[in-house]
Amino acid sequence: MHVKKLGLLVLLGLILLVAAACGNNNGTDNTNAEEPANNAGAENEAGADEAETEAEENNTADEAENNTNEEASGDREELEIFSWWTGAGEEAGLLALIDAFEEEHPDVEVVNAAVAGGAGTNAQAVLASRMQGNDPPGTFQIHGGAALNTGWVAADRMEPVTDIYEEEEWMDKFPEDLIDLVTTDGEIYSVPMNIHRSNVTFYNTAIFEEHGLEAPSTFDEFYEVADQLQEAGVVPLALGDRESWTSLHLFETVMLGSLGADGYNDLWTGDLAFDSPEFEEALDHFDRMLEYINEDHAARNWQDAAQMVAEGDAAMNIMGDWAAGYFATDLGLEPNTDFGWAPTPNTEGLFMVVTDNFGLPQGVDNPETVKDFLRFIGTTEAQDTFNPLKGSIPARVDADPDAYNEYGQSTIEDFQEADSLTPSLAHNSAAPAGFVSQADQAVNIFVSSRNKEQLIQSLQQAQDDNIE
Repeated sequence: MHVKKLGLLVLLGLILLVAAACGNNNGTDNTNAEEPANNAGAENEAGADEAETEAEENNTADEAENNTNEEASGDREELEIFSWWTGAGEEAGLLALIDAFEEEHPDVEVVNAAVAGGAGTNAQAVLASRMQGNDPPGTFQIHGGAALNTGWVAADRMEPVTDIYEEEEWMDKFPEDLIDLVTTDGEIYSVPMNIHRSNVTFYNTAIFEEHGLEAPSTFDEFYEVADQLQEAGVVPLALGDRESWTSLHLFETVMLGSLGADGYNDLWTGDLAFDSPEFEEALDHFDRMLEYINEDHAARNWQDAAQMVAEGDAAMNIMGDWAAGYFATDLGLEPNTDFGWAPTPNTEGLFMVVTDNFGLPQGVDNPETVKDFLRFIGTTEAQDTFNPLKGSIPARVDADPDAYNEYGQSTIEDFQEADSLTPSLAHNSAAPAGFVSQADQAVNIFVSSRNKEQLIQSLQQAQDDNIE
């Protein structure tokens, strides 16, 4: 999984403008500034200022609660953990993780500094402000790949944690490709908490059984199934792109299915152009798939779209396997009983990776305590506590499959047997943040305009601007 490194940094002001602009479908390029843009590929409707206000309000409430518990906590050292895990199974996983860590480290009190917002855009805006102000959290959630390497590592804001891997003998406990995703110039900069599969089609089993359908494995099969569902008055494909990253997420799975792993990866090295016939064929598939989505897609977020499938208002939803966590943990649905799944069209044997990581920012007050937390999340105990609730699978190869439901066990097996692992574009692992920002804007304009030539030109310009 190759990700081109860029040593470009971006100013805080442009980061905040880009984060806000992505949510309003008028993003700007951010590659010529001085602080990393960590666009998570999602909408920030209210902009970074509102995100900071929301975070301040949350922190005020947390501070009041902490003051109430001050006497009980005594002299416990505080460790701030910054993330965007605030719902849909992820909060349950995070809270269980915090409880397990505090039980193992009773002298440490964890401050949960989670900031709400789809796929982390609000959180990234607040994080950028804090990092620029030399006020880093103890540790923060970051996607492996470009978000980490061409962002905060390139900006010289992270400490390497290679020594932890050596001390804990982890080099054979995580997949080599995964370690490569969090490595720059021979140094490892984060610990993977999990692995998500991005290229999954979830479907309502009752609807498929009622209409005598099987999960589509190719584009042609998808169109046949979607046509039958549409004729029967069922919405074939649920999309919720009120948060703009979901359209880009759908498109990246189409690109992977149409181009294959090598062609898909060639887009992020510049070896395949966006004005090529190969990419145009992928765009044709995306354009056709949009014929089957719900009319109110722009008013829904990803959870709303997943809920449409859960409640039988739509048949399919293409999403990462955090949707499986939402189905099982939040909605109480049974895998292979209430919902089914399959790789997205033409991606059998391919596994698109989204991995959540934590690292050690430079300048924190308690680096040894942060390292204790990083050591903890790299254990099988921590990974098998968090991931079954989140819907993800463990990053460690020796975790216990029996801790996972049928969906999790199936995904662990697919990961181990995958012909190829590829990084996610929408979640900032495949390409630099500047490209993701421009692509996010261009794809969401296309969903409304369906102007293929305009999208091709926009993506080609983004490639020229951001990928060497």
